[in-house]
Amino acid sequence: MSVFFTREMMRADIAAAIHTQPEEVGDDDNLMDLGLDSMRALNLVLLWQERGVTLDFSELAEEVTLSGWWAVSERHLHRQREAAA
Repeated sequence: MSVFFTREMMRADIAAAIHTQPEEVGDDDNLMDLGLDSMRALNLVLLWQERGVTLDFSELAEEVTLSGWWAVSERHLHRQREAAA
């Protein structure tokens, strides 16, 4: 199963979770400083899981920026694609 997920989709979902516009979420902004708390982060993980993107909440919790989260998601997406091949 191929999953389509982009950094911009992630940015838009984070922005929606903190009630702001995607352009307000910079690649290197601290997501917690922007208002993302652990419950919102967990809700994002569950949302992405429903879309077929399985991420480890504990790995995301170690990162504080969109760039960090995207790096985690790329690793997971790569593993998912390899497992499906």
